[in-house]
Formats: sequence, structure tokens, C-alpha cells
Amino acid sequence: MTVLEDLAPPPQVEVRPRGISRRERWQLRLPLLPALIYTIVVTQIPFLVTLWYSFQSYFWNTSSGAHFNGLSNYKTVFTSPAFRGSLVRSVVMTVTAVIVAMILGVALAVLLDRKFFGRGVVRTLIITPFLVMPAAAALVWAGPMLDPNFGLVNWLLEPFGVHHVAWLSTHALGSVILVMIWQWTPFMTLIVLAGLQGQPADTLEAAKVDGAGALATFRELTFPYLRPYIELGILLGSIYLVNVFDAVRLMTNGGPGTSTTNLPFYLFQEVNNAFDIGGAAAAGVVTVILTIIVATFALRMFARVFQFEEAGV
Repeated sequence: MTVLEDLAPPPQVEVRPRGISRRERWQLRLPLLPALIYTIVVTQIPFLVTLWYSFQSYFWNTSSGAHFNGLSNYKTVFTSPAFRGSLVRSVVMTVTAVIVAMILGVALAVLLDRKFFGRGVVRTLIITPFLVMPAAAALVWAGPMLDPNFGLVNWLLEPFGVHHVAWLSTHALGSVILVMIWQWTPFMTLIVLAGLQGQPADTLEAAKVDGAGALATFRELTFPYLRPYIELGILLGSIYLVNVFDAVRLMTNGGPGTSTTNLPFYLFQEVNNAFDIGGAAAAGVVTVILTIIVATFALRMFARVFQFEEAGV
């Protein structure tokens, strides 16, 4: 054996990772089992019961009980003008509230990202509406804020010629949307502000040195950087706002007429007023399917955006 052979490093032995057995995989999943069981019990079992009732003719104010009627409930849902109207109003309320809340959220986040005296106090005050319970917020707006005789809104608008406007009667849909915007603007502000806090400072300094103005810097640098945060806020806001019930029930009770009846309140009316368990169950199943389709499409679209931006980086 030569000297070079003595000094040569020993041959590397390839060590193949041992595959995880089925038992080890179950041991890793075991801590999640209680949460999975709880989720199934509180979500999937009620949905299966709802699905079963959707194929039944069942009015809970009668003693005849439930009996199978096939797709009759679904046919009634798809041919019902009331259901289509509530679906359109849900879309209008959700889209309007989300877009306006996001625009206000971006504006407030840009202002709060700057340093000024009392910034911590202002941030706390802006976040406060999001912490108020929806039922409490609806009651406050329906009474002290929008009352036609003693409401704060009418008092503030009195110098502009607005006197004793019954907002919940003449502008019911706009009043409900206003409360939704008021509650969800802080949420949008927090998400966008979190994005602004992570924006590289050197990029902004370079743009300032190059002579770019504030508007051009926001349009060319800040807004593209905030795009994932804005899309995330729109997605989360849409998922939550499409299920708004408290404001409609406590402020307008779906009226005047059906001007503020959205999908959740329509389901409530089917059960509480029409006593139609089967029809309400069918409408609920259709609502869930439509929500899943929209949420899946939005999640896939946003995932593609994130992948594209990561590839670009």
C-alpha cells in the first residue's frame, strides 16, 4: 500500500434514509386526532343532517313528520325569485363592503406607517371597531347613530342641510353596508400595515434619491409589494362578510320589504317564518356549494399569484 493510498480519505458510505413506517406516521398524527374529531362533530355531522333534510318535505309546525320528496326542494330553490334576490344582495353587500374597506384600509395603513406623535394611540383607536361584537355594533348604529330624531349622523350632517333622515327606512341597504365597512376597515388596515412594515427601506430610499415622488413610489413600488396582502385581506373579508346576519337582523330585519335580505337572513326566514326545514336545508346546501366553489377558485388564483411572485424574486 502506497503513501497516497494511506492518506486517501475513506470511501463514503451512502446512507439511505429509512422510510417512515405506517405506525410512526400515525404516531405523528395522533396529537391532531382530538381536533380532527371535534371538527368532524361540529361541522360535518350537522352538514350531513342538513343534506338529509334537503331531500325531505318537513314543516316543523305540523305533526306529519318528514318524508322523502326527491329534488323538489332544490327545484324550488333554483326557481325562487326570493332566493335569487337574496343571492344578488349578498354579492352586492359583500363586494361593496370589501372593496371600500380595503381602499380605506390601504389609505389608513399608509398614514399609520409614518412616524408622528401619538401614533400608538391612533392605531389602538382605529382597531377598536373590529373588536366590537357584531350584534352590539348593529344595535349601536341602529339607535344612537342612525336614529332619525336623535341620531349622531343626522346631527353631524345638519350643517349640510340633512334633517331627520330615517336611514334604516330610506337607505336600509346602504346603512347595513356602512356598518360592515366600519367594522372591517380596521382588519384591512392591520393586514396592509403588516405588509408595509416588512417593505425594504433601502428600496424606498433609492427611489427617493432618484427623485421619485410619493405617488410614483407608491404606484411603482409599494402597491406591487402590498398586492399579496391586499388579496389576502379581500379573500378573508369576503369569506366572513358573505355570512353577515347580525346587522341585517338587528338593524332592518331584512326590510323594508326584502331590500336587505341576504342569504343568511333568507335561510332564517325560511325556518322561522315559513317553517320549511326542507326548503331551508336545500338553500343552505346550495349556499355552501357556491361558497366552496368561489373560495376554491380564489385560493387557486392567489396561490398562482404567490408562485409567480416567488419565481420573479
